Amino acid sequence: MAKGARVREQARVVREPLSDKALQGGLVVILLIFAVSIIYPLVYVVSASLSDASAVRSGEVVLFPVGFGFEAYQALFDSPVLLRSFLNSLGYSGAVILLGTSITMAAGYALSRKDLPFRRVLTFLIMLTMLFSGGMIPTYLLVQSLGLLNTPWAMVLPAAVSVWQLIITKAFFETTIPHELLESSRMDGANDFTFFFRIALPLSIPILAVNMLLYGVSTWNAYFNGLIYLTDESLYPMQLAMRNILVQNTFDATKLAEADPQKIAQMQEVAAKLKFALIVVSSIPPLIAYPFVQKHFVKGMMLGSVKG
Repeated sequence: MAKGARVREQARVVREPLSDKALQGGLVVILLIFAVSIIYPLVYVVSASLSDASAVRSGEVVLFPVGFGFEAYQALFDSPVLLRSFLNSLGYSGAVILLGTSITMAAGYALSRKDLPFRRVLTFLIMLTMLFSGGMIPTYLLVQSLGLLNTPWAMVLPAAVSVWQLIITKAFFETTIPHELLESSRMDGANDFTFFFRIALPLSIPILAVNMLLYGVSTWNAYFNGLIYLTDESLYPMQLAMRNILVQNTFDATKLAEADPQKIAQMQEVAAKLKFALIVVSSIPPLIAYPFVQKHFVKGMMLGSVKG
């Protein structure tokens, strides 16, 4: 009897109060609404890109495709301008990932070393650029004076270093790579370059993944540098070509590979859903890359933001 009473007493203690259940239910509802608000626009864009053009214009597409077809994607890949801009964005993103990540990792490690001369002054001057900059016109004049206008380097060099990522990388090295590890490696005959490339860098995979992802996504989504530095359409990034369609709502159908009247009429018919196909295609590379670096991305951001 006494044992059964104790069991019933423990069950009463473990039982959740009604207010906790109500709170959990409310949180689940809020998270579901939040998830739907994120997922639905993506589903709608995909459905609109696969639907009939008249159904898209009339607003018949709500969740699932209406009049299934791949005309928008066919027209997209038949356009040499848009296909070239897609390849340009891949090239720009790859170059910024390699250059930006290399500079950020090297500079972040150097600034994390307490024996670096003028370390605090250099850090202050670098962080000062987060508050003050030369502005758009001086930057444009600098790019012009360097002869970078209408060259791929105009999309690469101005975006090669992010101060915010540099500070996060510096904080990561300070919290993850102890000074004792450097001293022990020196006792074994390793110099600074050997320590960085063979010890510090292999231990910094999380922050390396963070930098690669952030540089890649920011460059892939960027269009403003191309807007002010490029006038040659053969150098346009994907986002600038997509901007011309979404914002200016213009598309020159005569730039198709075979600009016959029938194909021009077909292109004008699918112009309403072409912009949705562009959004889908431009979203594919980040969606493919993120799952591979997600684990390292979360860990690198957490460790890199501990102190700075």
